[in-house]
Formats: sequence, C-alpha cells, structure tokens
Amino acid sequence: MNNKITVSAIINADKSTVWDYYTDPKHIVNWNFADPSWCCPSAENDMVIGGKYNARMEARDGSFGFDFLAVYTKIDMGNSYTYGFGDRFCDVSFNESDGKTEIVVSFDPETENPLDMQQFGWQSILNNFKAYVESL
Repeated sequence: MNNKITVSAIINADKSTVWDYYTDPKHIVNWNFADPSWCCPSAENDMVIGGKYNARMEARDGSFGFDFLAVYTKIDMGNSYTYGFGDRFCDVSFNESDGKTEIVVSFDPETENPLDMQQFGWQSILNNFKAYVESL
C-alpha cells in the first residue's frame, strides 16, 4: 500500500511522559478506544524488535471485540517506532517542542472501510490519549 493515512495530536506534556503513557500497558487500557461505547480491557507490549503489541478492543455491551496484534520492526526508543500488523505498517513518532509533544501516526489503510472513517477512528483514539494524559 502506498497511501498512508496520518493523524496527529499535540500533548501538553514532555516527550518522556508521553512516550511512557503511549507505550505502557497500564496506561494503554485507559485511552485506547475510539468511542466511549468501547473499551480496551487488556494490553500487552513487548517493545523490542520482533516483540509483540496486543490490545484487546471490545464494545462495552459485549456485542463485539477483537485483538489488535502487531510486531515491532523498528524502534528508536523514546522517539519513534514502526510495527507491522498483517500486511500493513504503522509509523509513530514523538517530537517535543517547548514542553509539548506532538505524536504523528501514519498507517497503511485497510480496504474494507472508507479512508475518512479510518482516519476518524485513529484520530479519535489519539484524541482520547491526549485527554487522558492531560487529565493526570
């Protein structure tokens, strides 16, 4: 795939804090969902090349759920990483300026849903992350 979708957010926190909250499973379960009717009841993250990321996504009413599974292919600890999921890839970077951190997420879209729907969903998750970090 050659047309990545990119979403981003500027978080009012330093890069070290943002990196930790974005990659630590104890935090991931608190923000990793696009809509309040969903939740992330569990997450695992082995952040090494070849390590696995697994986040369980579920509708709160129990009607649907899935595991988001990925494998790390590149890691610049504290700055950026790339993971693969299926035949798709996602690049995540963290850039600090003036005590704020911008997260930029670029991912290969899937073919089942419209591009704008995918962008909205990933942006919503990132917005939840921003709200979570800034509330603490």
